[in-house]
Amino acid sequence: MQPSSPDARRQTPFAASLARAADHAACRAAIRAGSRSFYAASWLLPRAVRRDAYGLYAFCRLSDDAVDGAGARADAVPRLRARLAAAYAGRPAHTAADRALAEIVTRHAIPQALPAALLEGLAWDTAGRRYPDLSSLVAYAARVAGSVGAMMTLLMGERSPEALARACDLGVAMQLTNVARDVGEDARNGRLYLPESWLREAGLDPDAFLARPEPSPALAAVVARLLAAADLLYARAESGIAMLPPSCRPAVRAAGLIYAEIGRDLTRSGLDPVTRRARVPGARKAWLLARAVLTSSSRRAERPALSEAAFLVEAVAAMPVPPAASRPAWWNLGGRAVRVLDLIETLRERERFGGAAPS
Repeated sequence: MQPSSPDARRQTPFAASLARAADHAACRAAIRAGSRSFYAASWLLPRAVRRDAYGLYAFCRLSDDAVDGAGARADAVPRLRARLAAAYAGRPAHTAADRALAEIVTRHAIPQALPAALLEGLAWDTAGRRYPDLSSLVAYAARVAGSVGAMMTLLMGERSPEALARACDLGVAMQLTNVARDVGEDARNGRLYLPESWLREAGLDPDAFLARPEPSPALAAVVARLLAAADLLYARAESGIAMLPPSCRPAVRAAGLIYAEIGRDLTRSGLDPVTRRARVPGARKAWLLARAVLTSSSRRAERPALSEAAFLVEAVAAMPVPPAASRPAWWNLGGRAVRVLDLIETLRERERFGGAAPS
């Protein structure tokens, strides 16, 4: 959309002038407080990508809090959609996350369909939507998490359909893990994400479970089934890591390993997500970060995108890409020594903030 006046043109600055240093610092602080798992893994990213990742995740966190937080409003999603449109028009709302987002989406040529998909998933949350089968749950996960994986891939300078498809796989896998972990908490808040057909096959009535969530062997079987579906997607996602710039691979692998470990902890504790919240202790998280640094990426396998996430890949393919967004200057910079130094800093951060449970 073209600005309609000189004043409008002045309000639509080039990306680099939108966000200030204080805005990026505020986004970093928000993620450190709100998502310890992502914050830990992010220290393995190159500095430039890390800064933009904080801005992206800050907007995602702001959006989620607007829908689910203590001050949530009935009109939260329409208001967020208006803020998103303003950011894309170069006139972001006066918050650090909005200004950072406006800068990021311009610099990395992120189609508006991607963050809009996230907001659509949040709208499903506010509507109390339930999911009859795995495919419908994956469609939700593609919106609230696959979209973020695709946006992160663009931040890293990779735009190929294969890499984006695998990023969506990883995002969906993480969200399925979150669903398994949060069954009890969600039910107590009046929400049910487990596939209803699976519950019925296990002998559980979805409405009765929602009214009175309790652990049981039947519930454990459903949770195990969901974690198995997530594990298949974690394995699919691995082949896409080799397509990312070498300097970004450890962080992406670390994120996958940490989230997959949530499922392992849930399994070890008897698959009871009602009375206990699965977590990854700080020491275990540190070991997974080290493993992510030391593991190489070599496997590649051409697979189509999940049908439920294909619209995200197609939105990127349809968007013209400015030359500056195709390959940032740091794209081919690698070096495990740098990654190890970042890991040491990560461990210092973990010690400082106590290695809290992932969120």
